[in-house]
Amino acid sequence: MFAYIVLEVRRTLRDRTFLVFGAGMPVMMYLLFTNLGGAGDNTGWKAASMVGMAAYGALGSAMAIGTGIASDKSLGWLRQLRITPLDPGHAVAGRAVSGVVTVLPAILAVLLAGGLVNGVRLAVWQWTAVALLLWAGSLPFTLLGIGNGYRLNPQGTGVVNVACLMGFAVLGGLWFPLTEFPGWLRAVGELTPAHGFAELGRATVAGHAPAAGPVALLAGWMLLFGGYAMTSYRRSARTE
Repeated sequence: MFAYIVLEVRRTLRDRTFLVFGAGMPVMMYLLFTNLGGAGDNTGWKAASMVGMAAYGALGSAMAIGTGIASDKSLGWLRQLRITPLDPGHAVAGRAVSGVVTVLPAILAVLLAGGLVNGVRLAVWQWTAVALLLWAGSLPFTLLGIGNGYRLNPQGTGVVNVACLMGFAVLGGLWFPLTEFPGWLRAVGELTPAHGFAELGRATVAGHAPAAGPVALLAGWMLLFGGYAMTSYRRSARTE
């Protein structure tokens, strides 16, 4: 399994275009959102938006792995993989680990923009904790992207991934605070995995540990998306 993980990580890191744009887009959006329309002096908004946009970048990079899987499936790579001794659980886990590697550049790029350009000031432990929590918390979205990639064709995976990314970003409050939403929409947003994901970083920026509710919510979504990824992998073996 370790050799398979190394192989997938190397394949992922070769796609430098994805890494550059995957990290560059959330940085550009973060700087625009926090420096236009008179928001330049609001330090609280700069810190909150930094966490939300780092979460958005991580979410997009995590789900993008599904497009690569769908392309591999169309090229017959997954069919070849199935004749090896690698079992389905290890195959999905290997993909998940390689997907997590691509998430870190997007998180670090936004945090660096927050600290160096927007002047966000946090303790060293807070910077470290925010990066690590967002990195670890992106796993459910990696599993969702994997499930989409195994179940759909490349075009369908791209469309579904973008729809999920936009939906989670808006409803989960990654771009704008949920407090600005109508009550009914806020209640919906608080149930999304993106809300629990962003709360990991926002609680750390506020100087305390994440609440149990958002953590449990994110864990529940991870189990659901993990099951989806496993069943999609098995289903693709029967239909390929």
